[in-house]
Parts: sequence; C-alpha cells; structure tokens
Amino acid sequence: MKSNKYVEELKAKSAAELNEELVAAKKELFNLRFQNATNQLDNTSRIKEVRKNIARIQTVIAQQANA
Repeated sequence: MKSNKYVEELKAKSAAELNEELVAAKKELFNLRFQNATNQLDNTSRIKEVRKNIARIQTVIAQQANA
C-alpha cells in the first residue's frame, strides 16, 4: 500500500528530518485550508490526506521517542 511505503520512509529518517517534514506538512495544511476558505481549492481531498500524513509523522516521532 501507498501509506505503508510512506511510513517506512518516515521510520528511516532522523528526528530532525521528521520535525522538518512535520513543519512542512502543517504549512501545507494551512495553505490548503486558506485556499478552501477562499474557494480556490479544487482537490479538497488533499486536506484529509495531509492531515493523515501529519498524524503518521507524529506517530513515528512518538515511537522513536519511546524506543
């Protein structure tokens, strides 16, 4: 599955790289929400996808912190 490969890529990254990716994903989510509010967003399913990616990143960060 697509998400499994993404999670495996995340697990291979360091904590600093994960934090950078988390910040980038949150910025993207903010921009998507802004575009949605101004009726400029065509693909609204991208918001859900980015939210799930943020959750995946946070999960991997928590797993690495507990290990």
